Amino acid sequence: MTSVTTASTEEGAVACCPPLTCGDLSESDAEKMAAMFKALGDPVRLRLFSRVASRLGDEVCVCDIADVGVSAPTVSHHLRKLRETGLLTSERRGTWVFYRVPPDVLAAMCRMFSAPA
Repeated sequence: MTSVTTASTEEGAVACCPPLTCGDLSESDAEKMAAMFKALGDPVRLRLFSRVASRLGDEVCVCDIADVGVSAPTVSHHLRKLRETGLLTSERRGTWVFYRVPPDVLAAMCRMFSAPA
């Protein structure tokens, strides 16, 4: 069985990124990882994720990242997909929503492609 890092989301804990070098992926781990990569495979989602991740653990208001060349409802759709896969978390404050990358998601993604120590 592979070691899996978990990332908190609004819906609960999502398994994130077992190292590829630790052996064969389970069907469940492969499905979760494929969903994350599929979410990041869209250029708008990748840009949104990058804008949040570049804040190095700080949260960012949707108003500061929404200018990616698509309509506000489309931005909301893409941010929802990123939340559903565990790549982002969010918190609503009044009319604004603040996003952040869960603390261990980027580290887990890096470990996934790292050779064992």
